[in-house]
Parts: sequence; structure tokens; C-alpha cells
Amino acid sequence: MPTDALVSSHQQGINMLASPLLDSSTITKSTSFAFALSTASTANRSFIAAHRPSITGLKWSKEGSSDNIDPRVIYKGRQRGRGRFKSVSAYGRRAEERVLEEEVPQMVESRPSFRTFPGQAYPLGVSELENGVNFAIFSQHATGVTLCLSLPEREEHDKLDGGMVELTLDPRVNKTGDIWHICIEDLPRDDVLYGYRVDGPRGWHQGHRFDRSIILIDPYAKLIEGRRVFGDSSNKMAKFFGTYDFSSLPFNWGDNYKLPNIPEKDLLIYEMNVRAFTADESSGMDPSIRGSYLGIIEKIPHLLELGINAVELLPVFEFDEFEFQRRPNPRDHMMNTWGYSTINFFAPMSRYASAGGGPANASREFKEMVKALHGAGIEVILDVVYNHTNEADDDNPCTISFRGIDNKVYYMVDPNNNGRLLNFSGCGNTLNCNHPVVMELILDSLRHWVVDYHVDGFRFDLASVLCRGTDGSPLNAPPLIRAIAKDTVLSRCKIIAEPWDCGGLYLVGKFPNWDRWAEWNGKYRDDIRKFIKGDAGMKGTFATRVAGSADLYRVNNRKPYHSINFVIAHDGFTLYDLVSYNSKHNGANGEGGNDGSNDNFSWNCGSEGETSDADVKALRFRQMKNFHMALMISQGTPMMLMGDEYGHTRYGNNNSYGHDTSLNNFQWGQLEAWKSGHFRFFSEMIKFRRSRRAFGRENFIGMSDVTWHEDQWDNPESKFLAFTLHDKDGGDIYLAFNAHDYNVKTAMPSPPQNRRWFRVVDTYLKSPDDFVPQGVPDIGTTYNVAPFSTILLEAKT
Repeated sequence: MPTDALVSSHQQGINMLASPLLDSSTITKSTSFAFALSTASTANRSFIAAHRPSITGLKWSKEGSSDNIDPRVIYKGRQRGRGRFKSVSAYGRRAEERVLEEEVPQMVESRPSFRTFPGQAYPLGVSELENGVNFAIFSQHATGVTLCLSLPEREEHDKLDGGMVELTLDPRVNKTGDIWHICIEDLPRDDVLYGYRVDGPRGWHQGHRFDRSIILIDPYAKLIEGRRVFGDSSNKMAKFFGTYDFSSLPFNWGDNYKLPNIPEKDLLIYEMNVRAFTADESSGMDPSIRGSYLGIIEKIPHLLELGINAVELLPVFEFDEFEFQRRPNPRDHMMNTWGYSTINFFAPMSRYASAGGGPANASREFKEMVKALHGAGIEVILDVVYNHTNEADDDNPCTISFRGIDNKVYYMVDPNNNGRLLNFSGCGNTLNCNHPVVMELILDSLRHWVVDYHVDGFRFDLASVLCRGTDGSPLNAPPLIRAIAKDTVLSRCKIIAEPWDCGGLYLVGKFPNWDRWAEWNGKYRDDIRKFIKGDAGMKGTFATRVAGSADLYRVNNRKPYHSINFVIAHDGFTLYDLVSYNSKHNGANGEGGNDGSNDNFSWNCGSEGETSDADVKALRFRQMKNFHMALMISQGTPMMLMGDEYGHTRYGNNNSYGHDTSLNNFQWGQLEAWKSGHFRFFSEMIKFRRSRRAFGRENFIGMSDVTWHEDQWDNPESKFLAFTLHDKDGGDIYLAFNAHDYNVKTAMPSPPQNRRWFRVVDTYLKSPDDFVPQGVPDIGTTYNVAPFSTILLEAKT
């Protein structure tokens, strides 16, 4: 069957589940089965009922007025081979070149009855036990829980009168503490969709939001089924359900597979978006794998040519790209392409699978991506969002999981404001991260990604939220932050905080760290921007930042590499826009220009936006090289943004989260156009940093490590800084930054004994003279550093 037909057939089933038949008021059938225990005493019957299997009473629900609902059928003893896949090449692995062998299951029963057991409380989520499939979910305040199942569709003659199978859990049998559980024998080992109806107190002012008419996603679901194709507007309102896969063979990581285990001091991070990296037609890929995990595999040669050794992926947990289109609003023309709106913390984004392959394929292809990146020596860091979910606020809620399961536990609520949600995330709700249950959920999620998917680290979005107590107040020693730092499974991982939130808790340089946590250094970003564009009074601060921000991180056993240095990140201007726009241009976002930061510290070099002025354009490309140069020579861990290597523009939009277009998508044609110039400089500078010991030091630099050629520290109008980084073997590096609008003639210091200076970089020169890897000799005793330019000299024999 063609791919489109397969996706369409699948989606019909999802649409059936999304129909009104899920409302409890439409249930039209109920069948009960029970064991006859006539010979037992009343007490014994109660004990036996709690500890022996039974044929469970079910509700087989459907919409009474519908005659054409796709029905479901129950199968017993079903086994299925998920398939064996063959790789065609090391990096290029197209969906159509994989071989899938599948055994057709055999139906042995077709009636809505189950043999069930009380089940067990742990592990949470779905697990396979010796006697069946176990379901376990936490809810402290629930008074009733119903497990809802939808079973695989089969041939027409096998179909029953369709609907969801509902199993009402008996708290006397199916509850241990605050965990509700049941084990079901003979369920299919994959392709089952499931969710829960949860009932409980209606006390809004107490923080409860129970509504048993909604089928909710299991917070511990390892896979999420829903819309199959990213941006499929014909299924805009598709519902999401948990699912599982116990039939696939364990993923084969390979006999020679090993983790890169790159030391933090040597890390060079490339922040990127999985979909945007290859979604554009210019990627040259088959449409079935554009914007997918497999797409990244095909572009690994680009990452290697650039020279980075770690990718930081924007959120890859399941999210709904159509969340802005749930109701009429100023943003309902946009689509969430960044993914900072999590549905579930365990499931990989299913629509990043190739060819609409669904959740099980997404899981496997994610692992293929990690394996291929690791094989190329590139680590994988995930941008994770544990500060809020996509369930929005109390005014326009989207109840799909946590809110309906136990709102008072999972979210921070304000008892002094009618139990309404607190909002330190800027997205309507705030996850109650330091509640013991939520903390364990987050830890379980992180371990899952490390153990099952082999990821190498995490960047925590708005991590200051994770430093707040259950009432929202800041904590000096947040239990969750400490637990992550001390966890054995996470001990090999890089852990990086975005040390601020939308409630004003700014913790740059002060984030609780236990000598483990690194931080996005927002002060580095701002101070580098100000100096390079020529702001007065910034020279001393600039020197502090490129030297490793010791004022922020030289505490206890923290290291320079705990400062994640960046000039550009996903939110804000691209590097090209930083030197092309004085102000943001966010009209396309539909918020009247009120979104996005106003503090960009940018300079358009003399003309706002696109221009044909050759001098302005030359200055802009020089400034981009200056920024990249500063980033690469700084002590600490550098991070750059996808697309800056060719000068990607968003035309002044500094908050482009909602555009699934070329505004965000990597433009491979532009890369080719700038390959021999702009890209070459960026790549050579990255490789130069990685090959020289002067940069990326283990410890903070001391008096013997650097000489500052400076006597103008107290002059706010001085915008020229020169210094030498010393190497114990004589390979010193001399650097000079000129942020003036005029030439500065500077005297060259004497090189180490038996060495002479070679010019490697002069950003004022055109390619290829702007970067000469072997260096240009005979520099002389003085050097004219051009306006808004940087030079780098290396001492060589």
C-alpha cells in the first residue's frame, strides 16, 4: 500500500477515537463476567477476588447515532515480528531502502472480555509481566480510574460493533497507596492505544481539575500515537493516546559501538532543530525523510565538515504542532516548530519519524540517529522542557494528561487565588518540580533517555523553575537539582541549565550546582555583543568574559567549561540579523510586535534590514566573523546556532517559534553559495580552537597563562583589546580586537624564544586571506588593525 494510503488508513482509526464516542454519556453497552465462587466463604471470596485472575466487567462504548465507526477487535496470543532493517550506508539511510518483514497475526478470540489480575504498582506506565500487560498510574486525589483501550483493527468480517473498551478499576483490588494498577492477560503486544478516565473532587478552589469525560494520556507512556504527518491540517484536531511496543526486537547498537564521552572542556555545541535542519526542499532529500531523525543522519558529513562535536536538539519529546490553532486567537495562523510545549516526557516526537511511520518507528529511528552521530564522534544533548506542559492555563485549558490526573500534585497552584495555576514559565502553568512524585517523574524520564536512547546530556529550559518550591518560592538547595547532580545513571551526562525563568528568578553564575551543573551564560552573550558592536566602557567586561567568566564561575570546584558561551541561540536574532537589524520585526507572529526580547544589543551596520550597499554588507560579514572569533577563542564551552555558518536570516524576527517555513528551515542552497567564504572561515576557526591547547582549558587562567597588553582599562572610550595566551611549549597565541571605527596601530610583543609570529586570522581581509591555517610569516614589529576587525597570530618555529 502507498505511504499516503497507510497514513490515511491509520488516521481514520485515530479520528474514530477523537469522535464524541469517548464521552461517557454515550455508552450504550455493558457486559459483565465473573467467577463463580459458590464454595468459598464471604471473607475468602473477597481475598480470592483480590489475588486471583478474573474475567473483568467491561464497558464497550460507542456513539449511539453513528453507523460507520471503524470498530475494533480483541486478539489473543498475538505475536508479530516488527521487522529487521538493513542499513545501506554509514549516513545515508533512506526510508524506502529498508526491509520490513511482518508476520500476520492470528485471531483466536473476538469478544470483548479479558482475563485480568490486580497487577502491580511498579513500574509506572505499561510493562510486560509474565502473566500479561500491566498498567499503573499515580493519582493521589482520584476517587475513580477507568482504563480505556482501543485494539488493532483487522479485516471487515472480524470487526465488532466499534468503540473503546473500558475497564473500571476497583480501589479495593487495583490500588496500592496512590497508584492504580491492573494486569491484563492476552493483550496484543503492540498497536494498542490506551488512556485513562479519572474522576475526583470538583473543588476548583482546592486546585482540582478532574473531568472523567476526557480520556487522558498516561504520564509514563513510552510512545504516543496521534497525527502521523507533521503539519497535516486535515487532522489538525487529532487526539493523542499512549501506546506500547513489546514485539520489536531490542535495538542493535552494534558490537563496536561506544559512547563518545567527550570531556566537557573539549565540547563544541551546535544548537539545532530536527525538523528545520532538513525540511526544506533544498536539502535534496526524498520528501519522506525531510525533517526526520533519519534526515539528520544524511547530513552528518556537513556537521563533520563544520567541525562541531555535539548537537543540542531543540525539544524532541512529543508535542502538538497545532496547539496555536485550537481556538481563534491572534496566533492561530502559526504552527509550533520549536516544540517547547511538551505532551509527554518519555515519548520521542512521533512526527519526526520518516514517511509518517508512527511512534514505534520514531523510537527506532531516533536510536539510529544517535548511533550514527556517536559513530561520527558527535554527542547528543537534548533540550528538555520540565518547567511546564502544553495544558495551558485556567482560562483556555487543554486537558490531556497531568491536569486531569492530579492537577494539585503536578502543577503549582495558588491557594490564595482560588486555586488557580501559578505561571513562572510564561506559558500558563508551572510544573511542580520539587514535589516528590513530580521529581521522580522527571528523574525517571531523564534516566529513560540515557538508558534507552543513549543521549549524552540535557539542557534544561527555564531551569530556574526547577529551583522553586511547591508554593513557587525560590529554594537555596532544590531537591530536584541536587538529585540530578548526584544520580548514578546521569553521572556521565552533561547537565546544562538555562538559569532564569519568566518569574524573574535570574541565577546566572548563582545556579545551585553541586559542581556539576553548567549554565547558559546570558551575561557572556550580552557583554560580547556590546563590545563587538562598539559600546563604550565594555573592554574590561569583555576581557573577563573571554577569559572564562571567573567572576561568575570561579567558586568551589566549578570550572571554566561550566560557562556555556554563546552569542546566538534559537530564541533571539540569528547572527546575520544581529548585524542587520537595530530592532525586532515580529509582525508575522500576530502579537502586534509585543513578543520577543527588546534588549537585543544589535547593530545594523548602517542600514536596517536587507540592503544593496556593498560597504554595509562587507561590514556585516566582518562583524559576523568577529563574533565567531570571540566565541571560539573564549575559555568555556562554545555553542553556536544552526544556520549561522552560512548567515541564515529570519528578516529581523527574533521569536520565530511558530513558522514552519524558510524563516526557520536550514537553506542548503545558501550554504553552497557561501561554502568557500563565510562557511570556510567558521569551519576553520572551529577546527583551530579544537587543535590548540590555549583554548578550552581545564582550569581558570592565571597570571602566567595570559599577558594583557593594556594600559587603558579605565578609559571607557577605549575599544581596543590585545592579549597573548601562553602555551608551555611556546605555541603562544596573540589576539587583538578593534571595535573602533578607525585603524589602530599596535606594537607586536616579542614571540617566545626561537619562534616568530605568523598571522592566521585577519577578519578585515577577504576569503581565503582572512584565515590562513598555516599562517603568514614576517608580520613585523607593528600591525595596523582595521576598524571593526580582529587578528590572531600564532608563535611558530
